[in-house]
Amino acid sequence: MSEVLVLIDAPEGKVAKPSLELLTIARRIGEPSAVVFGSADNGVLAEYGAEKIYTLDDAAYEEFLVGPKADALTQLAKDASPAAILVTSSTEGKEIAARVALRTESGLITDAVDVTADGGTVTTTQSAFAGNFTVTAQVTQGAPVIAVKPNSTSPEQASGAGAVESVTVEIADASKTAKITSSKPKESTGRPELTEAAIVVSGGRGTGGDFSQVEAFADSLGAAVGASRAAVDSGWYPHSFQVGQTGKTVSPQLYVANGISGAIQHRAGMQTSKTIVAVNKDDEAPIFELVDFGVVGDLKEVLPQATEEITKRKG
Repeated sequence: MSEVLVLIDAPEGKVAKPSLELLTIARRIGEPSAVVFGSADNGVLAEYGAEKIYTLDDAAYEEFLVGPKADALTQLAKDASPAAILVTSSTEGKEIAARVALRTESGLITDAVDVTADGGTVTTTQSAFAGNFTVTAQVTQGAPVIAVKPNSTSPEQASGAGAVESVTVEIADASKTAKITSSKPKESTGRPELTEAAIVVSGGRGTGGDFSQVEAFADSLGAAVGASRAAVDSGWYPHSFQVGQTGKTVSPQLYVANGISGAIQHRAGMQTSKTIVAVNKDDEAPIFELVDFGVVGDLKEVLPQATEEITKRKG
């Protein structure tokens, strides 16, 4: 079987969940080969099916923007002739993917929610036009470069050889023109990253600016917190937590919308979620057209009861 290159995201050496999902998907196509910039837990990568682990250790990968990483992945692709190249559909991941696809003269597919293979032909599934259409696509030239949305599949363990191979790549001078002059660690909220979380609990105009019930409910589920555009535009919650067409796109296993009417702008950012639950006191709110389960009621009454019941059952 051909190799499938998987770009691994491992902040501070800890392999991110979306990377484990990519390794799971890669096994459908061929033999997963993890590509690690810096360090990662090689044992975890092997546990999730990595047959090879390419390690690249150069200060340039941290000192500059995506250029050096794109150079390295391009060279690996040319050497390995992989069946596909998988990256996480993040801002950085998609930029690296685009550069690699251009340099290898391969087709690029972004925001895939599923990847399958039949007889060596790789097929992707995407959600298009704000989720109103499902599209399947195939690359007709080169090894497909595919950016996959987090939470598109559940990580599954499958022992791989985990053979470590140290790789040195010559980085072009042009890739060292955009230098990172300073960086600041993101302040931890203790909650999962919004775009990677398996459960997202969001609040909207119905919160009246008080997100305490939303946060408490999210914490009881171990979920990330999101917000509608109306909430962030009102200054009730930071813009970095906005879910929607002009915010972040999420695709969790469970999405709970609280006090959110369900305008198309918000739907575009969450309607590929596997299960959707809404709490809204307006029984004619458009969000109810989309949900799997709906609760007509005031979130300030419903959420505390739900939080109490979940906490009781966990205890």
